[in-house]
Amino acid sequence: MNVIDHVRDMAAAGLHSNVRIISSLLLTMSNNNPELFSPSQKYQLLVYHADALFHDKEYRNAGCKYRMALQQKKVLSKTSKVRPSTGGTASSLQSQSLPSEIEVKYKIAECYTILKLDRDAIAVLDGIPSRQRTPKINMMLANLYRKAGQERSAVTSYKEVLRQCPLALDAIIGLLSLSVKGAEVASMTMDVIQSIPNLDWLSVWIKAYAFIHAGDNHRAINTICSLEKKSLLRDNVDLLVSLADLYFRAGDTKNSILKFEQAQMLDPYLIKGMDVYGYLMAREGHLEDVEVLGGRLFNISDQHAEPWVISGCHSFYSKRYSRALYLGAKAIQLNSNSVQALLLKGAALRNMGRVQEAIIHFREAMRLAPCRLDCYEGLIDCYLASNGIREAMGMANNIYKTLGANAQTLTILATVCLEDPMTQEKAKTLLDKALAQRPDYIKAVVKKAELLSREQKYEEGIALLRHALANQSDCVLHRMLGDFLVAVNDYQEAMDQYSIALSLDPNDQKSLEGMQKMEKEESPTEATVEEDGDDMEGSGEDGDLEGSDSEAAQWADQEQWFGMQ
Repeated sequence: MNVIDHVRDMAAAGLHSNVRIISSLLLTMSNNNPELFSPSQKYQLLVYHADALFHDKEYRNAGCKYRMALQQKKVLSKTSKVRPSTGGTASSLQSQSLPSEIEVKYKIAECYTILKLDRDAIAVLDGIPSRQRTPKINMMLANLYRKAGQERSAVTSYKEVLRQCPLALDAIIGLLSLSVKGAEVASMTMDVIQSIPNLDWLSVWIKAYAFIHAGDNHRAINTICSLEKKSLLRDNVDLLVSLADLYFRAGDTKNSILKFEQAQMLDPYLIKGMDVYGYLMAREGHLEDVEVLGGRLFNISDQHAEPWVISGCHSFYSKRYSRALYLGAKAIQLNSNSVQALLLKGAALRNMGRVQEAIIHFREAMRLAPCRLDCYEGLIDCYLASNGIREAMGMANNIYKTLGANAQTLTILATVCLEDPMTQEKAKTLLDKALAQRPDYIKAVVKKAELLSREQKYEEGIALLRHALANQSDCVLHRMLGDFLVAVNDYQEAMDQYSIALSLDPNDQKSLEGMQKMEKEESPTEATVEEDGDDMEGSGEDGDLEGSDSEAAQWADQEQWFGMQ
């Protein structure tokens, strides 16, 4: 047993730090005296050393050593060709024990992808002949092709994965995301479904994800619910997270939060989907719960985007936009495909007046998640903020034509129409259609109430809001009802509605302003005192603004440090 065998055994045993030290020393000896080790032994040492570096996350150095190993392998191949045929069996056994050249190329591609050098990774994997590509090589190639927009090549690679591993469900999702028909994908798994017992659910699972990637949220929800109700798949965390995400996409916040909570109870260490859950909780005003959630996820892993997004949502809804921007940038650095991180950073940029930069982030989110309407809404908000009504109208019409006339697309189109006095009537018609489909859709109720307020149809607005609040409680709806009640001089109930709104979201400034305004009108003798108090509060706000400027500079500096500005 020689020294190389000892190094190989340590590598197989996972003693990476030990392998790194000894291989480094042996490679130096080899450089000083090339006769000490054969070409095959030096090749092995370089691979084992590179593996140890990879384990230590020194990806550039590891990639360099892997490439040196491949160069050494070429030397080995040349020398083996010129050797006489005697001793061929021993030579063959030796070559079989050597680290695989294909595996080395895969490792180089892994280093490149981690370093975000996707083109280099594709070039390395493309250099491997098709027949020699293992399923994991095809899977990596498929993901890289899809990210690069090479959809046809991605489809071919995903299909090759399924040909070799018909239960590779992530490859199935990849094909469905590239608009391959569900029936075609299902046909590739039919043999394994029929030959293995208790796999009859798989065809339904494929059908559900086909609906998801076609943007048909309603049918996807029904299909996953039918799967989740089956005794063998009940309480599956992945299905619950998918269902929660679908409810979120469909605008059903209540059921989305409920399913996320179920999943979290089943798996306390769950990370996937928690960024969306944190965003919903922050949007609903539960900032203390969001802070706790973020802290808990940081304890689980700070190497995932989700905890950074959750903390960013807490900052965003606390109106600390510079900090939200930094946290969103950090999340993107950890996972450039995090849609929620892109939306967070885009929203923070928009609220800081950096609209053109925000547009770039919303467009990237749209590219990654073409069926998520909140990506389009963010972009439309940016267009409207920069008076680009024509661009916003074009985008809204495109969504309406592409995804069909559902409550969400109708409301998005109506929102843009409300910005132009010439299209007010069209907005009203669209909102009526949206509410006919879903009377409980909060965004449609809010926009219809805004329109009724402009037209001073207060009684009609009160009836609309009461009907919407009959089966749900929402801060914005209670606050708007308070505003309408003030308009018809029903001050007592208006005060009650503002109080309910503040109980749901203590940070809702508009409800607080409405309540303070009413208190002033009810107590004219105290008006002077309250005005003095307001002046004092105003001076306090100035101080806060100074602090926020300082914080903005601090977080802007940190963002620049991460190279994300």
